[in-house]
Amino acid sequence: MPPPRRQSGPSGDSGRRGGKPPVSRGGKPPVSRGGKPPATRPMRVEGAARPEREDRTPRPPEPPLADDIQAKDLDRGVRAGLRSLSDTLAEKIARHLVAAGLALDEDPELALTHARYARALAPRLAVSREAVGVAAYRAGDYTTALSELRAVRRMTGDPSYLPVLADCERGLGRPERALALMRDADVRRLAPADRVELAIVESGARRDRGEMQAAVVALQGPALRRPEVAPWTARLWYAYAAALLDAGRVEEAKKWFGSVAEIDVEGETDAEERLDELG
Repeated sequence: MPPPRRQSGPSGDSGRRGGKPPVSRGGKPPVSRGGKPPATRPMRVEGAARPEREDRTPRPPEPPLADDIQAKDLDRGVRAGLRSLSDTLAEKIARHLVAAGLALDEDPELALTHARYARALAPRLAVSREAVGVAAYRAGDYTTALSELRAVRRMTGDPSYLPVLADCERGLGRPERALALMRDADVRRLAPADRVELAIVESGARRDRGEMQAAVVALQGPALRRPEVAPWTARLWYAYAAALLDAGRVEEAKKWFGSVAEIDVEGETDAEERLDELG
């Protein structure tokens, strides 16, 4: 099937200079060539969260905050999750969550430091657990990311981090567990963009197991054939090109990398570099 050409719409959030992970070059977890993760989705938890066990871990030292970091800059949905706290405590947590978000792209370890401090102040809040999970994922601490984002799912019932959980399993060298999440009952509740991310992770997990043709098949379907460009299109096409390449279908891979390069007007992926490498 020839790769669709660009119609109209935004460039995708890619595979893999920028945009959210779950995968980087060649469908691998984001450990090289950078990129923004499912983690860059807005941190949101609406309504009251079910209580989690009290965390008795000693509180870490407070990381410094720049004077221009303001609680009012926190996403409104996240601020809603802080309503049960005193104004003073909510403001402090909000400022550290803002700092974590600002640092996430360039310094995920710093983002994790701020998120962990916010979590220590309010360990029973889903918003602080989510912040730690997202930052840990971006920093490559997949064990912590799994623990925190599983807790968020228990507390909120929101399955939207299933692709990230699956990719964490890949990052820990457990592709079988990643594939098991593809059968989770909540997959049907995922938004279309999250289903695409889950398919990308499934393809990568298949490749981890040496199942190259199955990795290609995992990405085939209506989303791949969609003529309009969606925010996730470049990521999906890129992952498909990488899967084709690993399956030995070099000429097809080159065509799909070329399609990614056409829609990636901001240069967020390394599709052009991959094309140069392939000659």
